[in-house]
Amino acid sequence: MGVLFSRFCDCLKKWKFRHESATAAAEAEEISELFFELRILQVATNFFSETNLLGRGGFGPVFKGLMPNGQEVAVKKLSVNSRQGVTEFTNEVKLLLKLQHKNLVTLFGCCIEGAEKMLVYEYLPNKSLDYFIFKKDNSSVLDWATRYRIITGIARGLLYLHEEAPERIIHRDIKASNILLNDQLNPKISDFGLARLFPGEGTHLDTLKISGTYGYMAPEYAMHGYLSVKSDVFSFGVLTLEIVSGRKNFVDNLGAEKADLLSYTWKLFQEGRSLELVDASLGKCNPDEAAMCIQLGLLCCQATVVERPAMSSVHLLLCSESFSLPQPGKPGIHGRRWIAPTSSSAFTKTNPSSSSSGLTKTTTGSTAVEDFSRNSISLSSVDEGR
Repeated sequence: MGVLFSRFCDCLKKWKFRHESATAAAEAEEISELFFELRILQVATNFFSETNLLGRGGFGPVFKGLMPNGQEVAVKKLSVNSRQGVTEFTNEVKLLLKLQHKNLVTLFGCCIEGAEKMLVYEYLPNKSLDYFIFKKDNSSVLDWATRYRIITGIARGLLYLHEEAPERIIHRDIKASNILLNDQLNPKISDFGLARLFPGEGTHLDTLKISGTYGYMAPEYAMHGYLSVKSDVFSFGVLTLEIVSGRKNFVDNLGAEKADLLSYTWKLFQEGRSLELVDASLGKCNPDEAAMCIQLGLLCCQATVVERPAMSSVHLLLCSESFSLPQPGKPGIHGRRWIAPTSSSAFTKTNPSSSSSGLTKTTTGSTAVEDFSRNSISLSSVDEGR
């Protein structure tokens, strides 16, 4: 019996070794398929020629490329000044490859040769959202139904990042130029250069390295480094108001009253004139949906962090007719004070068939912090990782 047991153990060890070796080989092959050779990307982009340049972001230029198999791709060359090492970069790529969602841009792989680090994404032909909503010659392309679909799609993508992805991810730079549109004008969130992971059950962190775009940035993060999923919610709220109004969040030449989109929207809402915000180039829209989106944008931009809805509630509201919106509190605009949160969510789902709104606002204690200002300056910190 002892001899048989010994032979069984030997067989088990050999099987385990072969299994582990096969698994390791499969993983190595899978990883190798994620890496593109520099020479292939050089040929695909005509050696990164200006004619193939799609745009420039905070982390470097993006070029259109045509691969040998005929597939069109977008190649982002990362700044050579980035302090992110090869190991960290590779781990990040492996994580991003796990993010598969119809409202997120698909990452195909990367290239690491010498000082060069590049990301290879799917190519989307219709550029970014800002190309349409901020250019009056193009804004008419996005009718109201399309804009509402774009708002809902962005919400769905953020919901995935915050609650459904393998690890919770905060994008940190939700803005019109980071929303790409496919051939059907459906939105895809792009540019995860500033994204932060929240492994485990973490809900927020305090950081001294602030990255993002002022005007979209939540005040508690911009001024005090308090980062949470509600930071993305605030950015989404500003973007929603931009999509509805067809204007940027800050426009100097509109005068003091209208220059800041968020404060102007709040004024119109208080006076019962919200629909005056709607982009005049639309011609017509669904007034109930437009009013709801304006109120939702204000809810997302409330100065009190805990009172902003989670993206699950936002998506529910956009996709359902059985919920009514709570009244928003004052937004995080110039001269306002933000209030530190005491819980992770301001809204809880209730029975949608009841007579209530289906969303219950949670009250909280408050801690006042110093005033802040909003502006439209962009900045990024490549030191902090992605």
